[in-house]
Amino acid sequence: MVKLAAKCILAGDSAVGKTALAQIFRSDGAHFQKNYTLTTGVDLVVKTVPVPDTGDSVELFIFDSAGKELFSEMLDKLWESPNVLCLVYDVTNEQSFANCGKWLEKARSQMPGTSLPGVLVGNKTDLASRRAVDSAQARSWALGQGLECFETSVKEMENYEAPFHCLAKQFHHMYREKVEVFQALV
Repeated sequence: MVKLAAKCILAGDSAVGKTALAQIFRSDGAHFQKNYTLTTGVDLVVKTVPVPDTGDSVELFIFDSAGKELFSEMLDKLWESPNVLCLVYDVTNEQSFANCGKWLEKARSQMPGTSLPGVLVGNKTDLASRRAVDSAQARSWALGQGLECFETSVKEMENYEAPFHCLAKQFHHMYREKVEVFQALV
């Protein structure tokens, strides 16, 4: 039984639901924040995620980052050496999806020359009548960037755990690969 620790960057524009996603995940669905407070800087959420079929677990240190450009320089130091990335956009806001490329580039610049596994999360699927970003378009972009793709409704508590379980599994897979390489050298 192995317990790993992974630094997870939670990135995306402001008001896409990053904090709500992190909080509802941490509380196992018990805490949905009805009043929105702008994140200024970074909030830290920590939760242990079991890796299926292994007996191992990954403790995710989720750095919930401010989405406002005003705080972006502060993020550079806080984003150093991430292990996984959770990129969030609002399915009713096309600009928040378009900006995912910028957020992805910023996160990957923290780890030049290495692969940064991650997920793309389209939040607010409960607002179906206001949807502006097509699921297939988002999935296609995510796959092109090497990201897994998910859609959630934090408000309706739908699929909010899946992205984090995927991140834990991705990180565990990277760990297993490194162990195998090391064992081959010995």
